[in-house]
Amino acid sequence: MSYLYLTGLLLAAACMLLIDRRFRLFFFRDPRVAAVVTVIGVVFFLLWDFAGIGIGIFLVGHSAYMTGIMLAPEMPLEEPVFLAFLSLCTMILYTGAARLLDARSAATARSSAPSSGQGKA
Repeated sequence: MSYLYLTGLLLAAACMLLIDRRFRLFFFRDPRVAAVVTVIGVVFFLLWDFAGIGIGIFLVGHSAYMTGIMLAPEMPLEEPVFLAFLSLCTMILYTGAARLLDARSAATARSSAPSSGQGKA
């Protein structure tokens, strides 16, 4: 039994939260909304996983790096942690990209706006 994969997921999530904290993109912008969005994302993907498990297309891969703890048939402990990490990364990337695009649009609008009152004597 190894906790390497689970530890890696948790460390990666902590790093994403540090980025989030620095730029206030998701959890550090509105924790309540972020928690709801994350829970909805995890629940959606868990339902997706259970549907795939039910029809036999999702199978657990055995690895020396996983804990071996199963939450359900074909559902390792690491899966919901990974899904939370996936949701977190997606939302941080989305909100970061939206902020960059908004800043770019604002800069373009400022540079193309006609100057008023300059050059009059």
